[in-house]
Amino acid sequence: MTTSYDCTAAEQRAAGLEHAQRAIRENKCVVFPTDTVYGIAADAFSPLAVTLLLASKGRSRKMPPPVLIPRLNALDGLATEVPAEARRLAETFWPGGLTLILHAQPSLDWDLGETKGTVALRIPADEIAQDLLTLTGPLAVSSANRTGHAAAQTAADAEAQLAESVEVYLEGGPRPADGAEALASTIVDATALPLRVVRQGAISLERLRAVVPDLVDVDGNAPEAAASVDASAKAAVPDAVAAEAAVPESGDAPGTGSGSA
Repeated sequence: MTTSYDCTAAEQRAAGLEHAQRAIRENKCVVFPTDTVYGIAADAFSPLAVTLLLASKGRSRKMPPPVLIPRLNALDGLATEVPAEARRLAETFWPGGLTLILHAQPSLDWDLGETKGTVALRIPADEIAQDLLTLTGPLAVSSANRTGHAAAQTAADAEAQLAESVEVYLEGGPRPADGAEALASTIVDATALPLRVVRQGAISLERLRAVVPDLVDVDGNAPEAAASVDASAKAAVPDAVAAEAAVPESGDAPGTGSGSA
């Protein structure tokens, strides 16, 4: 049976967290707010619970969920061969909207899907999420929506999509809480050097490069390559202006597409 709790009220919040902890222990799924969007969570160390999470979303094992952790010191218990650059990013942006893909500790008894020996880790900057993670330990978490649909910004939004596949819904109000655009976390692959952005999200490339200058962007460009592209584009501007000036006013330029500026 699905139960929802209004976590803006202290009494319901306590009851909801207790119920959510029990549900996780029983290999069931829960929905709770994070700093980015709402997440659907399950015990990261229970293959059954992770399978239920993926089924709730309509997702296959080829798209394994990230793992949320309560504290920075949990990183070394779940990941190995952590590069110094990745550790600097974690120390700077955790808690926050940054997910790091790392080599998983080979001794861990878990099955998140087809991870190829990696794990994606994040610490959310949200009090309700932090309280739940403190009670449960690491959780496999994905955005609380059916695959292909918009990420839920409230627990009610999530319940409309996930219904009774979830045991407990913890409602904490809209996320992001400040009414900003709902952005998923930025994902950085830290399994090899240089580190590489694989999904742009809540943390900008500029902020990441302020900590790790040689970070490769989502298109595979190193900072030097990106600067070279910008310089080439600027150098080409006079030729482009001259070409545009030569176009007759009464018609389109040969070979241009419709709607071009």
